[in-house]
Amino acid sequence: MAWFYLLTASALEIAWAVGLKYTEGFTRVIPTVLVVLGIVASFALVARAAQELPIGTAYGVFVGLGAFGTGIVGIVLLGEPHGIMRMLSLAAIVLGVVGLKVFGEPLENEQSKAGK
Repeated sequence: MAWFYLLTASALEIAWAVGLKYTEGFTRVIPTVLVVLGIVASFALVARAAQELPIGTAYGVFVGLGAFGTGIVGIVLLGEPHGIMRMLSLAAIVLGVVGLKVFGEPLENEQSKAGK
């Protein structure tokens, strides 16, 4: 369930980050309220995920997926620049998230040694 919470938190982060554009500097009430609710919900889910996952992994994946997703939404839906260096930078974020997942959990041999 921790990974479900984390992925949901990341999706909410993408939503509220994009929503910031529509608050117009927090001068529009409804978008502002929705962004604040999204922030609170996403952090609550990260906190829940961090009860079972290392905090470096949980927060790193949350921020990484949020940054990647927000970048993609900006490109696809908002017409933001999509040059090669920007795309490579987004790919680097994904690589970092995968690394956190792969290297963030102890190997089976390390777990069995620690238990002895």
